[in-house]
Amino acid sequence: MNILIRNARVMDPHTAFDRITDLLITEGRITSVDPCPDPSSLPPGIRIIDADGLIAAPGLVDIHVHFREPGFTHKEDIASGALAAVAGGYTSVVMMANTRPVIDSVSVLKQVQERIAKVNAVTPLHILPSASVSIGLQGSELTDFAALADAGAAGFTDDGIPLMNEELLLDACRLAETVHMPVSLHEEDPRLISQNGVNAGPVAESLGLEGSPAEAEISLIRRDIAIASRTRADVNIQHISTKEGVELIRQARKRNPHIHAEAAPHHFSLTEDAIRTHGTLAKMNPPLRTEEDRMAVIRGLADGTIETIATDHAPHAAEEKARDFADAPSGIIGLETALPLAITNLVLPGYLSMMQVLERMTASPAALYGIPSGIKEGLPADLVLFDPDAVQVFRQFRSRSSNSPFTGQELHGVVRYTICGGKIAYENTKEQP
Repeated sequence: MNILIRNARVMDPHTAFDRITDLLITEGRITSVDPCPDPSSLPPGIRIIDADGLIAAPGLVDIHVHFREPGFTHKEDIASGALAAVAGGYTSVVMMANTRPVIDSVSVLKQVQERIAKVNAVTPLHILPSASVSIGLQGSELTDFAALADAGAAGFTDDGIPLMNEELLLDACRLAETVHMPVSLHEEDPRLISQNGVNAGPVAESLGLEGSPAEAEISLIRRDIAIASRTRADVNIQHISTKEGVELIRQARKRNPHIHAEAAPHHFSLTEDAIRTHGTLAKMNPPLRTEEDRMAVIRGLADGTIETIATDHAPHAAEEKARDFADAPSGIIGLETALPLAITNLVLPGYLSMMQVLERMTASPAALYGIPSGIKEGLPADLVLFDPDAVQVFRQFRSRSSNSPFTGQELHGVVRYTICGGKIAYENTKEQP
């Protein structure tokens, strides 16, 4: 399909391009970023999109999603995860390895890649599966980094489980350096946590729980920055949630450009008080923390200490989240709400500009994983078109699960089109009733 996008405000954080213009897409690639004076001269059958009032940006990139397949498809599968991603404006996602079986071998990786290929025939989306750092997520024996890299793994992570063996982590960083791929780390020391999912403090006390202290995150970030500094590996600190953690990253990045960090929308949008209202729908690891922590995360995003906004999209079935707080699983879905939350809680209050938000959701994560991204002639046509001024209330989701504390909230920003590889993967031109 050939597409002409007319009168869009084109914003590309890769080049700071910001101008109202047209975009011509031919055979899956961007072929013009200039006004088209006479659309009637274009080949017949071209799709013309009137983008007046819309922002056209590079397709969003999420480096932290759980699609649950294989093994946990009652929560999500690759097909339903892909639908949620394109509805949120994403054209590339990095899938975590904590499936069943774990993506810890070339054979499992190839099985996942085959499933992805089948989904892509229906829903265009670049889905990049990670491999685990350790075999079986057991933290005792490393996977074959070289073989997995050659087979197409996007990076390495035991996300969900911290790596407690320091020598193993150092060896992993050395291997990651040789294959030029990032290692992403879940930073929560289980030795300091009796019950996770809620910040240690008054909310936890009201539930009769001890909760997760900030030091559980801080201590591992401090340790892993020191370990990473002994190599030149790109190390990504996942879903940072504490003010002290942000400051550790800020200082570390001054010395080591290979240290990276991501923040999830829920950590810049909510505090631990959300648990009083939303219960298990606000239970996650690391937990929601204090207003001081939330603002520190926002400042980290604003000054570039935290380079990436990543959702940690974590679907769970309704019956699982309906359990008592201590027994319910941690995590929320996030792909469909991420951009509206960023507009509502970062752009509108003036903490970040729209260009900064787009940089954190496109250029920065794409650079870390070597994903083609940007808007210029010759690049793949991976784009999102959204209305920054429109308001929506999420009542249902395309994800198989609906475990979100943002259901029913009024949020600014509506994705109108997601274009992946020149194909329209998602279209929403209807206003909410």
